[in-house]
Amino acid sequence: MTTAHADAGDALVSWSEIQDVELVIVRRMQEFAIGGHPSMFHGSGHDLAGLRDWQPGDRLSTIDWAQSTLTNFSPLITREFDQESNAPIVVAADVSPSTRCGVGGESIAKTIARTVATFVMAASFFQDRAGLITFDRDTRRVAVRPRVGKNHATHCVQAYQDQLLGRGTTESAPDVSFAGLLRKRSLVPIVSDFLSEAAQPLLAELADLKTSHDTFLVMIDSAFAFELPRFSAGWVEAYDVESGQTRIISSGELEQLGERAREWQDMVEQAALERGLEVLRLGGKGQQFHDTLVTFLLERKQLRR
Repeated sequence: MTTAHADAGDALVSWSEIQDVELVIVRRMQEFAIGGHPSMFHGSGHDLAGLRDWQPGDRLSTIDWAQSTLTNFSPLITREFDQESNAPIVVAADVSPSTRCGVGGESIAKTIARTVATFVMAASFFQDRAGLITFDRDTRRVAVRPRVGKNHATHCVQAYQDQLLGRGTTESAPDVSFAGLLRKRSLVPIVSDFLSEAAQPLLAELADLKTSHDTFLVMIDSAFAFELPRFSAGWVEAYDVESGQTRIISSGELEQLGERAREWQDMVEQAALERGLEVLRLGGKGQQFHDTLVTFLLERKQLRR
C-alpha cells in the first residue's frame, strides 16, 4: 500500500481544475434550463425562522439593526429565514488516513477534494451558501462555515487539504456528531471512501441525521488506490494506515487488495441502502466526473423545490 501525501506547495486541486468545474456547471445548467423548468434561482426565503449572531458570508440585508442595537452591535444580529429550496449545502469530507492512499500521483483525497470543489462551485451558481465539515472515525469539525461565492470553492479545498495534513484551523470546537454542528436544515453530502472498520456506526449516525437533513452518501470508488504493480518478492510487509498495525502478506494477497476494497465498498453501499440512505458511487476524473456530480445535484435541487 502506498500513500500520497500533499506537500505544502502541492495542491490537491489546481485553480485550472476549479475553472474546468465552472465550465461544466455553466454548460449543464444551460442544458437543464432548456424547456419549461421552474427557475432554479430564488431569494432569501419568506418565513422568519428566528434570530442569530451574524456570520461572515451572511447577506447585509438580513441584519436586524433594531435588535443589534440591544447588543451594541457586538455581535450584529441577523434574521434567519426558512425556505426548503434555499437550504445551505454543507459538504462533509473524510480526512481519515485511508484517504491518503493512492498510486501514480493520484489519491483518494484528490478525488474527495475535486468533489468538494464541484459541490461548492455549483452552490454559488444556485445562489446557495456552502460550507465544509471534515471528519474521521472519532471527530467532526466545521472547517468552513457556509458562505456564498465562486472563490469560496478554492477556500474550501484548501481548508480540506489543511485538515487532511493536520495543519488547519477549524471554525468551531470538534464534535462527536454531525447533528451537533449543523445549525439549520441543510443538504449534506457525505464524501468518503467508507473503508474504515467503523463504517457501520457511521451509517447509523447518518441514518439518524437524514431525519433532519437531506443527507446522502458520495462513495469514492477506491479500488484504484490499491491496484499496485506486481512485486517480485514473495512476501511484503504492509502497513495499515487506519489501525497503525503492520503485517506480512503474500504478493498474491497484495494483488487482491483492489478487489477486496471494491467488495468492502459494495457491502457498505448495500448496508446504506438498507438504512434508507441514497448512495452516489463516484469514480474517475475529468469532465465525466464533474458531469455526474453536477447532474445529480441539479436533479436533487429540482426535486427539493
